[in-house]
Amino acid sequence: MAPRITHCIFDMDGLLIDTERVYTDAANEILSKHQPGTRLTWELKAKLMGRTARESARVFLESTKINMPLEEFLEELLAIQRRLMHSVDLLPGVERLIHHLHNHNIPIAVATSSTRTKLAIKTQAHGDLFSLFDSVTCADDEGITQGKPAPDIFLIARSKLGDPALEDCLIFEDATVGIEAARRAGIPAIWIPDPNLLSLPRDEDFIEPLETLKSMVDFEPSKYGLPAYD
Repeated sequence: MAPRITHCIFDMDGLLIDTERVYTDAANEILSKHQPGTRLTWELKAKLMGRTARESARVFLESTKINMPLEEFLEELLAIQRRLMHSVDLLPGVERLIHHLHNHNIPIAVATSSTRTKLAIKTQAHGDLFSLFDSVTCADDEGITQGKPAPDIFLIARSKLGDPALEDCLIFEDATVGIEAARRAGIPAIWIPDPNLLSLPRDEDFIEPLETLKSMVDFEPSKYGLPAYD
């Protein structure tokens, strides 16, 4: 029996907005400069998704063997992202669901591995939509000592919504580390991964989420005790 959900928490990158495409383009731009002919593989991208910028950068440099100081890499990456982020679109089904939940007074929150600075860059074209969220929790907010797959960010996002019961919350994620973070938080989750992720082998300890969807378009609120679409 599906839970009766009263509060919803959303990841941002690759779930609400199509920033993962920008991340891939930025990584490939750096690779073409330092390792001509090399492209970002989905095996490596899967390891980067959902993590903080610093942790993703560390994994990227370690995996590609690019000899570059971490801070220098982060500066170069941010410069590329600033240039590309103006074209970021909302992903399918997002606008409808967020407006629907807001209009029915369902508390909604964002819990993102992005910093406050990067949040502002990424959401600049969609301020009206993001203003509908009751709270936004970022990776550099006070109280968050560990990024996903640690549960910190989801638990703090939940506390900002008034500490509802864990089973009354629902997390939406696109990354495997996010699904693991939800599991550790004890909160049920919906997984909406890029199709390329589904073709990769799962870690042995990966626990399947409540439901896996191709797109936010496929989410049925009434299935989880939320108001049905009009």
